[in-house]
Amino acid sequence: MKRIALGARPDLAQKAKDAGFTFHAMYGEPYWDEDTAYAFRLPQVENDIEDPATELHAMCREAAAHIIASEELMERLAIPRAHWDLVADSWHTAQPELYGRFDLIYDGTGPAKMIEYNADTPTALFESASFQWDWLEDMVASGSLPAGSDQFNGIFEALTARFAHLYPKDTNIHFTAVQELIEDYATVETMAYAARAAEMGAHFVDLAQIGVTDAGQFADADSRVIGKLFKLYPWEDLLRDDFADHLATSGCQFIEPAWKATVSNKGLLPVLWRMFEGHPNLLPSFFADEVAAGTDAVQRAQDVLSQGTVTKPIFGREGASVTIQRGDQIIEKSTDQDYADYPMIVQAYAEMPNFDGFHPIIGAWIVGQTCVGMGLREDQSRITQNLSRFKPHFIQP
Repeated sequence: MKRIALGARPDLAQKAKDAGFTFHAMYGEPYWDEDTAYAFRLPQVENDIEDPATELHAMCREAAAHIIASEELMERLAIPRAHWDLVADSWHTAQPELYGRFDLIYDGTGPAKMIEYNADTPTALFESASFQWDWLEDMVASGSLPAGSDQFNGIFEALTARFAHLYPKDTNIHFTAVQELIEDYATVETMAYAARAAEMGAHFVDLAQIGVTDAGQFADADSRVIGKLFKLYPWEDLLRDDFADHLATSGCQFIEPAWKATVSNKGLLPVLWRMFEGHPNLLPSFFADEVAAGTDAVQRAQDVLSQGTVTKPIFGREGASVTIQRGDQIIEKSTDQDYADYPMIVQAYAEMPNFDGFHPIIGAWIVGQTCVGMGLREDQSRITQNLSRFKPHFIQP
């Protein structure tokens, strides 16, 4: 794994414009940054990222079943009791999942360490699935990368195949997000393109335009009843929404299903450690009160925890309310404390690789139950944030 200076394409701005990538630069700073790229060898990708991420996903499914069967864990994960049956029924009836993204720390030598699972509303899909593939093709065509260079990126094709597997042709699916949030809209539009490629009917509706009919069904701005809904709106919010009482009776199939509330929650991390303690791709993780009580499991992990801890809320976005510390010394702390009032978990800190002063995180994309691609983001901070830069990658021939 190397960070290599290749230089940006001279027509990058036009390429981004043509692709509708309106947020490739934000607030005067690049978000998409192709001046440098990350290079991998094929065994690193296959053995250290692809296979472990697929295994981690299978472990998360085991954890979902375990959480749903446990009142203690459902409470710890702050899933509203009124909707426990909705969550459990979606699992027991095998409501299908579509996608997710593991965030991994990896320095090229392995094993990669899972720091969280974005199992419900992961973004950066357009950048990962589409724009970085276009970058690879352009770089090979220009001779900036050697012929035979590849990329771990079968994301779009896997999404198309997943839609075709789940639904008959011409099935109508609504896609929703807050339209004015351009990054969210790009993710939803990429997903809708994959659905259209699978010969689905794909209809976008702004989240604010969804209403409830007199019969208790969800409907779009044109009063069309919504039978299947891909929502870039997290379950922790949806279960507390004014419309939550209609979720179970609306007849709407949600993508992702309600059981994803158990694995999109950072309370998943201590559950995984309870179930798979010592797994090479996991970091010791505990609920904050377990650390305060010094439980036996905490004591067993004390040597690792003494090297540093990361405290994070069970709900949170873009590194908000995260603190990295060693003992009483704070290494880094997020300035965004919007989620500071939520229950906290404590995870052992894994030192992040440092490439020219930047710390990369690998996003390993899951479609169905398999890892099918990856994208990287980097920051000079150890906490990945909203404006952390997206970096393309390639596999050396």
